[in-house]
Amino acid sequence: MTSGNDMVENNKDIEGKDNSDTHLNKKDLWKTYLYSQGFVTGFNYSKQEAPGFMFSMIPVLEKIYKDEDEKREAYLRHSELFLTEARLSHFVIGMTAAMEERNANEKDIDPRSIGAIKSALMGPLAGIGDSLYHGTLRPIMAGLAISLVVASNHTSVIGPILFVFVMALVGQLLRGLGIFKGYKFGVDFVAKVQSSGILGKLTHYAGIAAYVVIGGFVYKFVNMNLAWSYKAGETVVSLQKTLDGLIPGLLPVIYTLLMYYLLSKKKVGAVTLIVITMAVGIVGVLLGILK
Repeated sequence: MTSGNDMVENNKDIEGKDNSDTHLNKKDLWKTYLYSQGFVTGFNYSKQEAPGFMFSMIPVLEKIYKDEDEKREAYLRHSELFLTEARLSHFVIGMTAAMEERNANEKDIDPRSIGAIKSALMGPLAGIGDSLYHGTLRPIMAGLAISLVVASNHTSVIGPILFVFVMALVGQLLRGLGIFKGYKFGVDFVAKVQSSGILGKLTHYAGIAAYVVIGGFVYKFVNMNLAWSYKAGETVVSLQKTLDGLIPGLLPVIYTLLMYYLLSKKKVGAVTLIVITMAVGIVGVLLGILK
């Protein structure tokens, strides 16, 4: 027979809180971890990792929100664009679970702050994850695996197996620890953010950093060159070289700003803009305007 004290103890979540129907416990977080295995399966160029993030949050949202309107609003919050390193994203999942739980039970945080904090964490976690997991661990393990294959005269499979095992193991550890530690950290984090008033500054500077990064990539990844040229005496003058001499990358920047205007102000869909860009490129080359 279970004593009253045992029942009380079993009715506590991992932070020692009363584990009612709207509070999370270890079982819920493990379920979230299992759901998060499909995190990147819904990746698309419109919402990036948002479908996977929302799918991972299903066990959390279904438990803590009993009001259907509140639950619908929560799902809509997590359908917004989200993109960071896939394994470190689980820290954000854990933190978001804590924030949603607090919002559902305490009603003392602004729901908009949940999306703001998610957005603020995307850039830093992407930089850390890409540099350490993809830029450090992956090359080291790949080099070791290739060395083992070469040393065995291409007959051993130990190298590839070791590579897959280590990368998968580290990835799963980051996922699991991210959810549990993110949840534990998130409870205190939300309270501190709300009381200190740093959320506005955090969001503001994160937005500035994001624009700077995107602006730096425009010139590198947007390729748009004019094919027009004219003769000045015996010299053939390229209009593209003239523009580059004045302001390098002017056309890519202008075109990117146009796409941003259509996307944010005119609410044109991302897929529509992709099709328009393809048409501009094809027609421009056929007419001899672009090259």
